[in-house]
Amino acid sequence: MMTAILALVRKDLLLYLNDRRALAIHLLVPVIVAAFFGSLFGGTGNGKTGRIDVAVVRQDDSGLAANLVASLQADPNLRVQVLPLAAARDRVVAGKATVAVVIPPGFGGAAVGALTGTAAAPTLPLLFDPSQGAVLAMVKGLVTHHAMQHANAGMIARASGLGAALPAGAGMPFFMRDEAVSAGPAYDAYAHSFAGMGVQFILFMGVDWGIGLLTARRSGIWSRLLAAPVTQWQILLSRLLSGTIIAAALLVAIFLCAVVLFGVTITNPAGFVLVTLGFALMTATFGLLVAALGRTPEATRGIATFATLMIVMLGGAWVPSFIFPEWLQQASLVVPARWAIDGLDAVTWRGLGIDAALHCAGVQLAFAALFGALAAWRFSVQAREA
Repeated sequence: MMTAILALVRKDLLLYLNDRRALAIHLLVPVIVAAFFGSLFGGTGNGKTGRIDVAVVRQDDSGLAANLVASLQADPNLRVQVLPLAAARDRVVAGKATVAVVIPPGFGGAAVGALTGTAAAPTLPLLFDPSQGAVLAMVKGLVTHHAMQHANAGMIARASGLGAALPAGAGMPFFMRDEAVSAGPAYDAYAHSFAGMGVQFILFMGVDWGIGLLTARRSGIWSRLLAAPVTQWQILLSRLLSGTIIAAALLVAIFLCAVVLFGVTITNPAGFVLVTLGFALMTATFGLLVAALGRTPEATRGIATFATLMIVMLGGAWVPSFIFPEWLQQASLVVPARWAIDGLDAVTWRGLGIDAALHCAGVQLAFAALFGALAAWRFSVQAREA
Protein backbone atom coordinates (compact mmCIF):
# COMPACT_ATOMS: atom_id res chain seq x y z
CA MET A 1 0.00 0.00 0.00
CA MET A 2 2.84 2.39 0.85
CA THR A 3 4.43 1.75 -2.54
CA ALA A 4 1.24 2.86 -4.29
CA ILE A 5 0.97 5.95 -2.09
CA LEU A 6 4.61 6.88 -2.71
CA ALA A 7 4.12 6.41 -6.45
CA LEU A 8 1.10 8.71 -6.41
CA VAL A 9 3.01 11.30 -4.39
CA ARG A 10 5.90 11.10 -6.85
CA LYS A 11 3.48 11.53 -9.74
CA ASP A 12 1.92 14.66 -8.16
CA LEU A 13 5.32 16.19 -7.45
CA LEU A 14 6.56 15.57 -10.99
CA LEU A 15 3.40 17.04 -12.49
CA TYR A 16 3.75 20.13 -10.33
CA LEU A 17 7.45 20.61 -11.09
CA ASN A 18 6.86 20.12 -14.81
CA ASP A 19 4.33 22.96 -14.83
CA ARG A 20 7.01 25.66 -14.94
CA ARG A 21 4.56 28.55 -15.26
CA ALA A 22 2.54 27.55 -12.20
CA LEU A 23 5.73 27.01 -10.23
CA ALA A 24 7.05 30.44 -11.20
CA ILE A 25 3.77 32.17 -10.30
CA HIS A 26 3.50 30.38 -6.94
CA LEU A 27 7.03 31.48 -6.12
CA LEU A 28 6.97 35.00 -7.54
CA VAL A 29 3.63 36.21 -6.15
CA PRO A 30 4.50 35.89 -2.42
CA VAL A 31 8.04 37.17 -3.01
CA ILE A 32 6.93 40.28 -4.92
CA VAL A 33 4.02 41.05 -2.59
CA ALA A 34 6.26 40.61 0.48
CA ALA A 35 8.93 42.82 -1.09
CA PHE A 36 6.29 45.45 -1.89
CA PHE A 37 4.99 45.68 1.66
CA GLY A 38 8.48 45.41 3.13
CA SER A 39 9.70 48.40 1.12
CA LEU A 40 6.45 50.26 1.78
CA PHE A 41 6.72 50.04 5.54
CA GLY A 42 10.38 50.72 6.07
CA GLY A 43 12.52 48.02 4.47
CA THR A 44 15.88 47.71 6.20
CA GLY A 45 15.60 51.24 7.57
CA ASN A 46 17.88 52.71 4.90
CA GLY A 47 15.34 53.23 2.11
CA LYS A 48 13.74 56.55 1.23
CA THR A 49 10.02 56.84 1.72
CA GLY A 50 7.87 59.03 -0.45
CA ARG A 51 8.18 62.76 0.17
CA ILE A 52 5.08 64.52 1.44
CA ASP A 53 3.57 67.16 -0.82
CA VAL A 54 3.18 70.39 1.13
CA ALA A 55 1.98 73.81 -0.05
CA VAL A 56 3.30 76.88 1.77
CA VAL A 57 1.43 80.18 1.75
CA ARG A 58 3.81 82.94 2.77
CA GLN A 59 1.94 86.08 3.82
CA ASP A 60 4.71 87.36 6.11
CA ASP A 61 7.76 89.28 4.85
CA SER A 62 9.91 88.70 7.93
CA GLY A 63 13.30 87.04 7.83
CA LEU A 64 12.00 84.24 10.05
CA ALA A 65 9.26 83.42 7.53
CA ALA A 66 11.76 83.42 4.66
CA ASN A 67 14.11 81.14 6.60
CA LEU A 68 11.25 78.83 7.55
CA VAL A 69 10.19 78.43 3.92
CA ALA A 70 13.77 77.75 2.80
CA SER A 71 14.22 75.24 5.60
CA LEU A 72 11.04 73.38 4.69
CA GLN A 73 12.07 73.31 1.03
CA ALA A 74 15.42 71.77 2.01
CA ASP A 75 13.81 69.05 4.17
CA PRO A 76 14.27 65.66 2.42
CA ASN A 77 10.91 64.44 3.75
CA LEU A 78 8.92 67.20 2.07
CA ARG A 79 8.18 68.38 -1.46
CA VAL A 80 7.25 72.06 -1.02
CA GLN A 81 5.50 74.48 -3.34
CA VAL A 82 5.03 78.14 -2.41
CA LEU A 83 1.56 79.17 -3.61
CA PRO A 84 -1.17 81.76 -3.04
CA LEU A 85 -3.79 80.78 -0.49
CA ALA A 86 -6.54 79.91 -3.01
CA ALA A 87 -4.22 77.74 -5.12
CA ALA A 88 -2.86 75.98 -2.03
CA ARG A 89 -6.38 75.21 -0.79
CA ASP A 90 -7.35 73.87 -4.23
CA ARG A 91 -4.36 71.50 -4.25
CA VAL A 92 -5.31 70.12 -0.84
CA VAL A 93 -8.96 69.71 -1.86
CA ALA A 94 -7.90 67.82 -5.01
CA GLY A 95 -5.59 65.53 -3.03
CA LYS A 96 -2.47 66.88 -4.75
CA ALA A 97 -1.03 68.24 -1.48
CA THR A 98 -1.30 66.75 1.98
CA VAL A 99 -1.04 70.00 3.95
CA ALA A 100 -0.98 73.72 3.24
CA VAL A 101 1.03 75.70 5.80
CA VAL A 102 -0.20 79.31 6.00
CA ILE A 103 2.36 81.76 7.43
CA PRO A 104 0.18 84.76 8.36
CA PRO A 105 1.24 88.43 8.30
CA GLY A 106 3.41 89.41 11.27
CA PHE A 107 4.11 85.78 12.19
CA GLY A 108 7.89 86.14 12.47
CA GLY A 109 7.91 89.14 14.79
CA ALA A 110 5.12 87.75 16.95
CA ALA A 111 6.80 84.33 17.30
CA VAL A 112 10.06 85.87 18.45
CA GLY A 113 8.15 88.22 20.72
CA ALA A 114 6.33 85.25 22.29
CA LEU A 115 9.67 83.63 23.11
CA THR A 116 11.02 86.82 24.67
CA GLY A 117 7.77 87.38 26.53
CA THR A 118 6.91 90.63 24.75
CA ALA A 119 4.05 89.45 22.53
CA ALA A 120 1.26 86.90 22.39
CA ALA A 121 1.97 83.67 20.48
CA PRO A 122 0.60 83.82 16.91
CA THR A 123 -1.45 81.09 15.22
CA LEU A 124 -0.08 79.03 12.31
CA PRO A 125 -3.01 77.62 10.29
CA LEU A 126 -2.64 74.22 8.63
CA LEU A 127 -5.10 73.16 5.92
CA PHE A 128 -4.98 69.39 5.49
CA ASP A 129 -6.44 66.62 3.37
CA PRO A 130 -8.87 64.78 5.71
CA SER A 131 -7.89 61.40 4.22
CA GLN A 132 -4.32 61.83 5.46
CA GLY A 133 -4.73 62.60 9.14
CA ALA A 134 -1.87 60.26 10.06
CA VAL A 135 0.53 62.15 7.77
CA LEU A 136 -0.59 65.46 9.28
CA ALA A 137 1.09 64.58 12.58
CA MET A 138 4.42 64.09 10.81
CA VAL A 139 4.10 67.40 8.96
CA LYS A 140 3.25 69.22 12.20
CA GLY A 141 6.34 67.77 13.83
CA LEU A 142 8.58 68.86 10.95
CA VAL A 143 7.07 72.36 10.80
CA THR A 144 7.46 72.75 14.57
CA HIS A 145 11.10 71.62 14.39
CA HIS A 146 12.04 74.09 11.64
CA ALA A 147 10.00 76.99 13.06
CA MET A 148 11.47 76.56 16.56
CA GLN A 149 15.01 76.60 15.17
CA HIS A 150 14.51 79.93 13.44
CA ALA A 151 12.41 81.44 16.23
CA ASN A 152 15.11 80.61 18.78
CA ALA A 153 17.76 82.10 16.51
CA GLY A 154 15.67 85.25 16.13
CA MET A 155 15.14 85.49 19.89
CA ILE A 156 18.88 85.22 20.57
CA ALA A 157 19.66 87.83 17.93
CA ARG A 158 17.06 90.24 19.33
CA ALA A 159 18.22 89.76 22.89
CA SER A 160 21.87 90.24 21.89
CA GLY A 161 21.07 93.38 19.93
CA LEU A 162 19.25 94.85 22.89
CA GLY A 163 21.91 93.72 25.31
CA ALA A 164 19.12 92.20 27.42
CA ALA A 165 18.87 88.94 29.30
CA LEU A 166 16.48 86.29 27.96
CA PRO A 167 13.28 86.20 30.05
CA ALA A 168 12.57 83.04 31.97
CA GLY A 169 9.45 81.01 31.49
CA ALA A 170 8.75 82.01 27.89
CA GLY A 171 6.07 79.86 26.27
CA MET A 172 5.61 78.35 22.83
CA PRO A 173 6.33 80.84 20.05
CA PHE A 174 3.20 79.85 18.09
CA PHE A 175 0.17 77.58 18.08
CA MET A 176 -1.07 75.45 15.19
CA ARG A 177 -4.69 75.38 14.08
CA ASP A 178 -5.73 72.40 11.94
CA GLU A 179 -8.49 72.72 9.37
CA ALA A 180 -9.65 69.81 7.21
CA VAL A 181 -10.55 71.05 3.74
CA SER A 182 -12.60 69.12 1.19
CA ALA A 183 -15.10 69.96 -1.52
CA GLY A 184 -17.14 66.95 -0.43
CA PRO A 185 -18.92 66.26 2.86
CA ALA A 186 -15.90 64.73 4.66
CA TYR A 187 -13.36 61.96 4.29
CA ASP A 188 -15.15 58.62 4.14
CA ALA A 189 -13.02 55.52 4.63
CA TYR A 190 -15.93 53.35 3.45
CA ALA A 191 -16.02 55.18 0.10
CA HIS A 192 -12.31 54.56 -0.50
CA SER A 193 -12.55 50.92 0.65
CA PHE A 194 -15.52 50.20 -1.60
CA ALA A 195 -13.68 51.82 -4.51
CA GLY A 196 -10.57 49.70 -3.96
CA MET A 197 -12.31 46.40 -3.34
CA GLY A 198 -14.85 46.99 -6.11
CA VAL A 199 -12.11 47.64 -8.64
CA GLN A 200 -10.15 44.60 -7.47
CA PHE A 201 -12.92 42.03 -7.62
CA ILE A 202 -14.42 43.32 -10.86
CA LEU A 203 -10.99 43.05 -12.50
CA PHE A 204 -10.83 39.45 -11.28
CA MET A 205 -14.27 38.96 -12.84
CA GLY A 206 -12.78 40.25 -16.09
CA VAL A 207 -10.00 37.65 -15.82
CA ASP A 208 -12.56 34.87 -15.30
CA TRP A 209 -14.55 36.18 -18.26
CA GLY A 210 -11.44 36.02 -20.48
CA ILE A 211 -10.57 32.53 -19.28
CA GLY A 212 -14.15 31.56 -20.11
CA LEU A 213 -13.41 32.44 -23.74
CA LEU A 214 -10.36 30.15 -23.68
CA THR A 215 -12.48 27.36 -22.23
CA ALA A 216 -15.10 27.88 -24.96
CA ARG A 217 -12.42 27.62 -27.64
CA ARG A 218 -11.00 24.41 -26.18
CA SER A 219 -14.39 22.78 -25.69
CA GLY A 220 -15.49 23.47 -29.28
CA ILE A 221 -18.20 26.00 -28.42
CA TRP A 222 -16.21 28.68 -30.25
CA SER A 223 -16.08 26.58 -33.44
CA ARG A 224 -19.81 25.90 -33.30
CA LEU A 225 -20.49 29.63 -32.95
CA LEU A 226 -18.32 30.38 -35.98
CA ALA A 227 -20.23 27.73 -37.94
CA ALA A 228 -23.34 29.90 -37.52
CA PRO A 229 -23.82 32.96 -39.75
CA VAL A 230 -21.67 35.20 -37.48
CA THR A 231 -18.04 36.27 -37.70
CA GLN A 232 -15.30 36.12 -35.10
CA TRP A 233 -15.42 39.93 -34.75
CA GLN A 234 -19.15 39.90 -34.11
CA ILE A 235 -18.64 37.37 -31.34
CA LEU A 236 -15.82 39.41 -29.80
CA LEU A 237 -17.80 42.66 -30.03
CA SER A 238 -20.77 41.02 -28.32
CA ARG A 239 -18.49 39.76 -25.56
CA LEU A 240 -16.99 43.24 -25.22
CA LEU A 241 -20.41 44.85 -24.84
CA SER A 242 -21.75 42.22 -22.44
CA GLY A 243 -18.57 42.41 -20.33
CA THR A 244 -18.85 46.21 -20.15
CA ILE A 245 -22.50 46.03 -19.09
CA ILE A 246 -21.80 43.40 -16.42
CA ALA A 247 -18.79 45.28 -14.98
CA ALA A 248 -20.71 48.57 -14.87
CA ALA A 249 -23.75 46.94 -13.24
CA LEU A 250 -21.55 45.26 -10.62
CA LEU A 251 -19.81 48.51 -9.68
CA VAL A 252 -23.14 50.33 -9.44
CA ALA A 253 -24.53 47.53 -7.23
CA ILE A 254 -21.43 47.62 -4.99
CA PHE A 255 -21.77 51.37 -4.48
CA LEU A 256 -25.51 51.05 -3.96
CA CYS A 257 -24.68 48.82 -0.99
CA ALA A 258 -22.13 51.40 0.18
CA VAL A 259 -24.74 54.17 0.00
CA VAL A 260 -27.57 52.22 1.66
CA LEU A 261 -25.62 50.33 4.32
CA PHE A 262 -22.75 52.69 5.15
CA GLY A 263 -24.00 56.14 4.23
CA VAL A 264 -21.47 56.76 1.44
CA THR A 265 -22.37 59.89 -0.53
CA ILE A 266 -21.95 60.12 -4.30
CA THR A 267 -21.41 63.86 -4.64
CA ASN A 268 -21.11 63.90 -8.43
CA PRO A 269 -23.56 61.40 -10.01
CA ALA A 270 -22.69 62.37 -13.60
CA GLY A 271 -18.99 61.98 -12.81
CA PHE A 272 -19.69 58.61 -11.19
CA VAL A 273 -21.37 57.42 -14.39
CA LEU A 274 -18.38 58.54 -16.48
CA VAL A 275 -15.81 56.86 -14.22
CA THR A 276 -17.92 53.69 -14.01
CA LEU A 277 -18.30 53.41 -17.78
CA GLY A 278 -14.58 54.04 -18.33
CA PHE A 279 -13.64 51.38 -15.80
CA ALA A 280 -16.20 48.89 -17.14
CA LEU A 281 -14.93 49.22 -20.71
CA MET A 282 -11.32 48.91 -19.53
CA THR A 283 -12.23 45.74 -17.60
CA ALA A 284 -13.96 44.19 -20.62
CA THR A 285 -10.99 44.87 -22.92
CA PHE A 286 -8.65 43.52 -20.24
CA GLY A 287 -10.66 40.28 -20.30
CA LEU A 288 -10.38 40.16 -24.10
CA LEU A 289 -6.62 40.68 -23.81
CA VAL A 290 -6.37 37.79 -21.35
CA ALA A 291 -8.24 35.56 -23.81
CA ALA A 292 -6.13 36.73 -26.75
CA LEU A 293 -2.76 36.21 -25.09
CA GLY A 294 -3.59 33.05 -23.14
CA ARG A 295 -2.97 29.54 -24.38
CA THR A 296 -4.77 27.24 -21.96
CA PRO A 297 -7.20 28.16 -19.16
CA GLU A 298 -4.97 26.58 -16.50
CA ALA A 299 -1.76 28.35 -17.51
CA THR A 300 -3.49 31.65 -18.18
CA ARG A 301 -5.29 31.79 -14.84
CA GLY A 302 -2.06 31.95 -12.83
CA ILE A 303 -0.43 34.58 -15.03
CA ALA A 304 -3.58 36.70 -15.26
CA THR A 305 -4.13 36.49 -11.50
CA PHE A 306 -0.57 37.65 -10.92
CA ALA A 307 -1.00 40.56 -13.36
CA THR A 308 -4.27 41.59 -11.72
CA LEU A 309 -2.76 41.48 -8.24
CA MET A 310 0.03 43.79 -9.43
CA ILE A 311 -2.48 46.16 -11.03
CA VAL A 312 -4.68 46.50 -7.93
CA MET A 313 -1.73 46.58 -5.52
CA LEU A 314 0.02 49.38 -7.42
CA GLY A 315 -3.29 51.13 -8.03
CA GLY A 316 -3.84 51.77 -4.31
CA ALA A 317 -6.65 49.26 -3.74
CA TRP A 318 -4.91 47.71 -0.72
CA VAL A 319 -3.20 50.74 0.78
CA PRO A 320 -3.56 54.38 -0.30
CA SER A 321 -1.08 55.35 -2.98
CA PHE A 322 0.08 58.47 -1.10
CA ILE A 323 2.15 56.34 1.31
CA PHE A 324 4.06 54.69 -1.55
CA PRO A 325 7.74 55.56 -2.04
CA GLU A 326 8.11 58.53 -4.34
CA TRP A 327 9.24 56.51 -7.36
CA LEU A 328 6.33 54.11 -6.91
CA GLN A 329 3.80 56.95 -6.76
CA GLN A 330 4.98 58.02 -10.20
CA ALA A 331 5.09 54.46 -11.54
CA SER A 332 1.52 53.80 -10.39
CA LEU A 333 0.26 56.45 -12.82
CA VAL A 334 0.68 53.89 -15.63
CA VAL A 335 -1.64 51.44 -13.83
CA PRO A 336 -5.33 51.64 -14.86
CA ALA A 337 -6.62 50.75 -11.38
CA ARG A 338 -5.00 53.91 -9.98
CA TRP A 339 -7.19 56.07 -12.22
CA ALA A 340 -10.33 54.09 -11.43
CA ILE A 341 -9.83 54.43 -7.67
CA ASP A 342 -8.82 58.10 -7.87
CA GLY A 343 -11.87 58.75 -10.04
CA LEU A 344 -14.26 57.06 -7.60
CA ASP A 345 -12.70 58.99 -4.71
CA ALA A 346 -13.15 62.22 -6.68
CA VAL A 347 -16.89 61.70 -7.22
CA THR A 348 -17.62 60.54 -3.67
CA TRP A 349 -15.96 61.99 -0.58
CA ARG A 350 -13.65 64.46 -2.37
CA GLY A 351 -16.61 66.12 -4.08
CA LEU A 352 -14.62 67.21 -7.14
CA GLY A 353 -16.18 68.51 -10.33
CA ILE A 354 -16.86 66.91 -13.67
CA ASP A 355 -13.38 67.82 -14.99
CA ALA A 356 -11.71 65.44 -12.51
CA ALA A 357 -14.11 62.65 -13.48
CA LEU A 358 -13.51 63.30 -17.18
CA HIS A 359 -9.76 63.12 -16.69
CA CYS A 360 -9.87 59.79 -14.82
CA ALA A 361 -12.43 58.31 -17.23
CA GLY A 362 -10.40 59.49 -20.21
CA VAL A 363 -7.23 57.77 -18.99
CA GLN A 364 -9.18 54.53 -18.48
CA LEU A 365 -10.60 54.80 -22.00
CA ALA A 366 -7.03 55.16 -23.28
CA PHE A 367 -6.10 51.93 -21.50
CA ALA A 368 -9.21 50.29 -22.95
CA ALA A 369 -8.15 51.35 -26.46
CA LEU A 370 -4.66 49.94 -25.87
CA PHE A 371 -5.94 46.61 -24.50
CA GLY A 372 -8.54 46.35 -27.26
CA ALA A 373 -6.00 47.04 -30.01
CA LEU A 374 -3.58 44.43 -28.63
CA ALA A 375 -6.38 41.86 -28.32
CA ALA A 376 -7.62 42.57 -31.88
CA TRP A 377 -4.09 42.19 -33.26
CA ARG A 378 -3.58 38.90 -31.45
CA PHE A 379 -6.94 37.48 -32.54
CA SER A 380 -6.12 38.48 -36.14
CA VAL A 381 -2.82 36.59 -35.95
CA GLN A 382 -4.55 33.53 -34.55
CA ALA A 383 -7.20 33.65 -37.28
CA ARG A 384 -4.53 33.70 -39.99
CA GLU A 385 -2.68 30.81 -38.37
CA ALA A 386 -5.82 28.70 -38.06
